[in-house]
Amino acid sequence: MKEIASKDIRTWARLGQRGAFFAIAMPDIAERKENVKLLTADLAILSGMDRYRQAFPNKFLNVGIAEQNMIGIAAGLAMDGYNVFATTYSSFIAVRSLEHVRQHLSFLKLNVKIVGSAAGVVAAKSGVSHWATEDLAFTRVLPNLTVFSPADSLEAVKVAEYAAETDGPMYIRLSGGLNAPIVYKEDYEFVPGKLIQLKEGADVAIIATGLMVNESLSAAKMLSEQGVNVAVYNMHTIKPIDKEGLDKIFQNYKTIFTVEEHNVLGGMGSAVAEYKATKSDAPRQVFIGFQDAFCNAGSQRYVWEQAGLTDVKIAEKIASEIR
Repeated sequence: MKEIASKDIRTWARLGQRGAFFAIAMPDIAERKENVKLLTADLAILSGMDRYRQAFPNKFLNVGIAEQNMIGIAAGLAMDGYNVFATTYSSFIAVRSLEHVRQHLSFLKLNVKIVGSAAGVVAAKSGVSHWATEDLAFTRVLPNLTVFSPADSLEAVKVAEYAAETDGPMYIRLSGGLNAPIVYKEDYEFVPGKLIQLKEGADVAIIATGLMVNESLSAAKMLSEQGVNVAVYNMHTIKPIDKEGLDKIFQNYKTIFTVEEHNVLGGMGSAVAEYKATKSDAPRQVFIGFQDAFCNAGSQRYVWEQAGLTDVKIAEKIASEIR
């Protein structure tokens, strides 16, 4: 991909993560790679695929509302040598279709990238059926499956480009609707599997993923005004986890906070805790996320308020834990 300008980043943010992924990255990938196939379960318009399907009709397939069948079709295409991207809501591709992902993709190590859109509670008003607050727990335990959770639209594009060049099954978790927050205002080097420190701080550290990276940066700014110096890290790769990067964090802080738009059981925080448990001297960890409970439907921010996931709530939680 050509050099990315600041104006591109602003445009992609307006499209949201899935718009940037499917309207920007995928057409570029299909232009360069003959063997690409993009499958969707009736979400072409919502995912911004018009540009792609018009330019590459032979590299596109809408299977209809048949998510489990889509995984089987994707597996068959991969067996025939295609580089396959398959997408629908995260709740349907990583939850409803889990058995098929396990049997067809994880076990067989097939070259299929499943892309879950509207992860977390992006589809907040649609209720629990369309939420995905368990998807990281389900996908990260599957052998051979790499798991990504980009922080903004630019990072979603970079994950797409990496996925197109890498063989093997992946789960890519896209969160955020239109006008997604910008974490990276300028282009940067994306290194899969490596934590990115976005803010320095000497008192405590936040490790966040997805949309919670931006909320955590905002929370850290609030805390700095109270005299609390907070470091913020973006964990865009959930699996494989960055052990070397975590080692440095564990050495430098007595308390860490993991923040995710996901159940605190089994998600990114659990992945951090599992590795931390192998250490003889490790920091205390506070989990910020859905506390093993569902919330009432409403706007995304309304749901975040209930779960304690807004910047204000995150700042309040951190302040209460370090007093």
